[in-house]
Amino acid sequence: MAGGASEQAARLDIDAYLERIEWRASTSPTLETLSGLLSAHMARIPFENIDVLLGRPIRLDLDGLQAKLVRARRGGYCFEHATLFAAVLTQLGFRPSTHSARVVLVAPREHAPRSHMFLTVAVSGTTYVVDPGFGRLAPQAPLPLVHARETRAGHETYWMLHEPPHWVMRTRAGDKVADAWVSTLEADTQVDFEVANHYVATHPRSPFVNRLMLRAIRDDGSYVAVMNRDVTTWRSGVPQASELADRRALRALLAGDFGMDLPEVESLHVPSIPEWP
Repeated sequence: MAGGASEQAARLDIDAYLERIEWRASTSPTLETLSGLLSAHMARIPFENIDVLLGRPIRLDLDGLQAKLVRARRGGYCFEHATLFAAVLTQLGFRPSTHSARVVLVAPREHAPRSHMFLTVAVSGTTYVVDPGFGRLAPQAPLPLVHARETRAGHETYWMLHEPPHWVMRTRAGDKVADAWVSTLEADTQVDFEVANHYVATHPRSPFVNRLMLRAIRDDGSYVAVMNRDVTTWRSGVPQASELADRRALRALLAGDFGMDLPEVESLHVPSIPEWP
């Protein structure tokens, strides 16, 4: 992270951020700190795309990110999470690099745009993938950038595969294995993410424009994920499914599990839910 990104990090209110994620331990640039900060960030700042569905612009400047994710206690998606977390790490003495990836969960890599943002961070001679904004499948621990080395993170197991010139993030939950994204690990700049963010937030075929996507991690380590009206809660790795009855139920879920009361979601329009009371 260099140039304008470092200047952004200098404007970060680090005390307000650490209070937001309830972090009171060491901030020295060690692997223990990196792991703890990532876990705390994901536990306190949820994944959500509500502003996209409300037609609001998604800001990636640090002032906008702090206003939304820190002071307003909202969540965001990958560009918001990764940009804010990179600024935090930079201010604490880490040297994160920012990268884009092609999401291959439902599309082959040749048809997938570079629509995801994540970080790599070198600590004590090892480089780690740090990805707080990948929604339900975001790993809750740094992943060593070592071919096929497994890491248990939350209820899933992850590993990186080197298929030159690409690296692939693969995950296993129970007996299900999936490739999440692929990347060449080229270092991208903020303008690259601004372009990708505009596509993700506004293009008519973007999943974020057409679907409601949420994830929150609870204090007991369980988490809840929402895809449109489908709600899945994982406790001890066991999923429990339910359905949102209406928009009022969505508002109640956000208040109870995501820590934010948004009256405006009672009129939320989700294109892929044509009839929703």
